[in-house]
Amino acid sequence: MRLFLWLLALMAAAIGIAVTARFNPGNVVVFYPPHRIDLSLNLFVVIELALFAVLYFAIRAFRATVKMPVKVAAYRHYKRERDSNKGLREALKSLFEGRFGHAEKAALRAAELPENAGVAALIGARAAHRMRQGPRRDAWLTRISDDPSLKIARLMTMTELLVDDHQPEAALEAVRELNTSGTRHIHALQWSLKAHQQAKNWPEVLRLVRSLDKHRALHPALSARLRELAYDDLLADSVHDAESIRRVWATVPTADRVKPFVACRAATAFNARGLHDEARVVAEEALAANWDERVVRAYREAAAPGGTPALLTQIEHCEGWMRERPNDAELALTLGSLCLKQKLWGKAQRYLEQALSDASDPRMVREAHLKLAQMHDALQQDEEAASHYRQCALATLL
Repeated sequence: MRLFLWLLALMAAAIGIAVTARFNPGNVVVFYPPHRIDLSLNLFVVIELALFAVLYFAIRAFRATVKMPVKVAAYRHYKRERDSNKGLREALKSLFEGRFGHAEKAALRAAELPENAGVAALIGARAAHRMRQGPRRDAWLTRISDDPSLKIARLMTMTELLVDDHQPEAALEAVRELNTSGTRHIHALQWSLKAHQQAKNWPEVLRLVRSLDKHRALHPALSARLRELAYDDLLADSVHDAESIRRVWATVPTADRVKPFVACRAATAFNARGLHDEARVVAEEALAANWDERVVRAYREAAAPGGTPALLTQIEHCEGWMRERPNDAELALTLGSLCLKQKLWGKAQRYLEQALSDASDPRMVREAHLKLAQMHDALQQDEEAASHYRQCALATLL
């Protein structure tokens, strides 16, 4: 319909112009001495319009010719930008698909545009790392080492990839550079934690675990496991003497001291250095907060010398616990062992036999038989002692 209207309008205009030109008696005289040219007004108008059209298109052609280099450069830049963006999209897609070779090739195409070179280098570094091409990975990262806008992204990528490659020292160097730049967000702390864990820098691991726990950035199970590993290394280190183990324990927060694993390790460390009084205090505080058989066993190993008030206090504590947990085999074994050391033969035999009947762990069975054998030896009951020694040997073989 629109085309029809345009045609109708053109036809009406043509008819109008033709009628006007037919009844137009005007003429134009052009003097150029010694020449004189007579033209009708209609012809003059046609010539003027033709000259205008020729001049207009000539000027347009000249301007287009002058602007041609700029347009060609703009087109080439547009084509390069289009190809680079396409390569960047393909690189990301291939990286997420796990086609790391394709991702690195696409990253090379994307890096031809300066605006995409930094992001393309990060993608290329990750792709090369996944293919275990360390030199190529480092070459990609070197490309953007002088770009301040990508400094944090580069350092975060370096930390992650170096941790994954089990190079904790190099990863920690990147972490230190991150800290220098003032970057301390959660993701950086998490990778820093992994790097310190690989480097077995346990004091720093503990600090980072506490910091991440404040932000709820670690799963509780993972947090507990990392704390256990850290305290296991700190407290079980054989280089500590009595004073240094006390100093290490003084740095442990109160909330961690009553956790069974930490208390067990600490009590064992104190016992190994002859600090039985400290071991008993640690175990009693932990048992008051969280009952655990491992801490009970450490409490048994921290027994005071026989005939001392400290040993009697231990027995009283255990008897109080026995009233609350009458079927606890580990506690019965502990109380029987303490009574044996105090030479309370009747109580020792009763609790050790109770531990023997309630025990499900071969270790506890073996230890109960051994304690009963030692008791019968002390009472010069050779036949009963020999019987328990045999049972202890059989439990050891099992």
